[in-house]
Amino acid sequence: MTAVTGIAMYLVIWWIVLFAILPFGVRPTTEPGGRGQMTGAPEKPMMLKKALWTTLAAAIVWGLIFAVVQSDLLPVRDALVLPPPPAR
Repeated sequence: MTAVTGIAMYLVIWWIVLFAILPFGVRPTTEPGGRGQMTGAPEKPMMLKKALWTTLAAAIVWGLIFAVVQSDLLPVRDALVLPPPPAR
């Protein structure tokens, strides 16, 4: 796995994990239209806390994927190699 592939994979994993973590701890506003928010908007979104948890969880998932790819437990490298074009 090259550095660019590893970084790209980490960013994709980070966004997927972020969308999985976003709903945790969300409490909708109690006052409709309070502070210019929609009724279903969270009172305290806690985005910094969720970004930190996302970074930690994405690093763990990326590390597991990296270990599997490097150890050749799954033949990922063979699956990514394109077959030669057919003879004419």
